Amino acid sequence: MPELPEVETVRRGLAPVMEGQVIARADVNRPDLRWPFPPDMAARLSGQRVERLRRRSKYILCDLGSGETLLIHLGMSGRMLISGDPLGRFVHDHPAPEKHDHVVLHMASGARVTFNDPRRFGAMDLLPTDEAEAHPLLAAIGPEPLGNDFHEQHLVSALRGRAMPIKSALLDQRIVAGLGNIYVCESLFRAGIHPARKADRISAVRIASLVPIIRQVLRDAIEAGGSSLRDFRQADGELGYFQHAFDVYGREGAPCRTPGCSGKVRRIVQSGRSSFYCRLCQR
Repeated sequence: MPELPEVETVRRGLAPVMEGQVIARADVNRPDLRWPFPPDMAARLSGQRVERLRRRSKYILCDLGSGETLLIHLGMSGRMLISGDPLGRFVHDHPAPEKHDHVVLHMASGARVTFNDPRRFGAMDLLPTDEAEAHPLLAAIGPEPLGNDFHEQHLVSALRGRAMPIKSALLDQRIVAGLGNIYVCESLFRAGIHPARKADRISAVRIASLVPIIRQVLRDAIEAGGSSLRDFRQADGELGYFQHAFDVYGREGAPCRTPGCSGKVRRIVQSGRSSFYCRLCQR
């Protein structure tokens, strides 16, 4: 499933084509994805100007001139693909329709934005813009890791007294938004913290040190266009490249990349998810 860097990469790719532009026509080709689409979604989108494109955790929020916001979640295999941009930023011609093109936005500029989702775990909803933060999918989400509300004091306080593995704590979206398995593994490696270490057994100083590390890992991933492991593509169809810079994720049995370390990357399973780490570097 795409994590924060992948979703932010998609948002940045969509923004030049959608922000300030009008959706001339919306085609909704099925009644649902993970959940039913809202009533009359095609009609409510058609003719609307896109005022702003933003991200909250792993969700893209498209604020419309009607006072509604289109909420988009990519799910496990969802892709937002752009074609036919007349301004030349995207050179792809409009492709022939595909089986899993579930929602297609025909922009007045001539561009087309297609939501393709083979596994149909993605989602779209329409909600009042001024009530977006109260939406059931967004209401309980914690601070954005790249925002001002995510700071050392917040993380130390949020993890105080939590007798749970630090890996599980960082995956809790109520503590910090948008982090997933890949970037938690990479952040814990850079911090030298074992993923199974109980959060309440880690000093406040080491917990605080995670904040700038998490931010840097995410910035590095966004700069590389995210990570393409299976289905993820950027909005122009290109792959992300951060997977080539993984220190531990997916590298079981490979040598640790820390200079002078003789360890190898190990894998354990935590709550059904693989955690990768170096037993010599991470304590």
